[in-house]
Amino acid sequence: MRPMRRNGGVIGIFDSGVGGLSVMNEIAEELPQEDIIYFADSAHCPYGRRTHQEIQRLARGIVTFLLSQGAKVIVVACNTASAAALHHLRETFSLPIVGMEPAVKPAAERTDSKVVGVIATETTFQGALFASLVERFATNVEVLTQPCPGLVERVEAGLIEEARTKKMLKEYLQPMLEAGIDSLVLGCTHYPFLKPLMTEIIGDEVEIIDPSPAVARQTGRVLEREGLLSERRQRLYTFYTSGDPQVFARMVGELTCLEGDVLRARWLRGELVSTS
Repeated sequence: MRPMRRNGGVIGIFDSGVGGLSVMNEIAEELPQEDIIYFADSAHCPYGRRTHQEIQRLARGIVTFLLSQGAKVIVVACNTASAAALHHLRETFSLPIVGMEPAVKPAAERTDSKVVGVIATETTFQGALFASLVERFATNVEVLTQPCPGLVERVEAGLIEEARTKKMLKEYLQPMLEAGIDSLVLGCTHYPFLKPLMTEIIGDEVEIIDPSPAVARQTGRVLEREGLLSERRQRLYTFYTSGDPQVFARMVGELTCLEGDVLRARWLRGELVSTS
């Protein structure tokens, strides 16, 4: 499918839910002149419970929809979808597609203890992408992995500061802390919203590494390379969800800082993309 090759197009971002808003926040700061469409596939969240084939089907439908809305680049703001479907999407579509990957390389480069921790979904750890990252960049480092079932659902429900969420995090992080990690890689875009709780648990001596700023910079490089950077001075944010738009609107208000005279937010309710 041939995308619209014009610098007046939009950046299309999608995630299984609200997690990718952590990436969108960074892209909005890095590229303040760009229009953005964000799609939250909340009806099918969490992706971590789904097969690779299911995720590929869902992602393909969403990218097709974002293309119909004028996307000039796609950002797969979901580690699980990137692990399961990024290669498939790049084979299927001809526009630039930026994906997520756990920041194993910077963690391996900066660690002093030679022990780093990675938290993500089980699907992310099972993908060839993660195995390749460890093989290429962490051969001299011990990489401890910890799936975190339930955390995505806590963020989706807005239960970010609840005591139960902190208890779950502590149970997931404690074994890695006892093993001596000095770096913690966030391998899911929902997890940056839990950083304040993580800091309470792990303290300041363990570095938390969030790949979202690097993804924003890569998106800018891709747009510049393709000659697709916008020259406008205003931007429009458009949000779609396959779930409840009222719930999603509330979470956008809580998890983003979209305000000021550069923002013209438009909610498109009841126009849900088919991901079949």
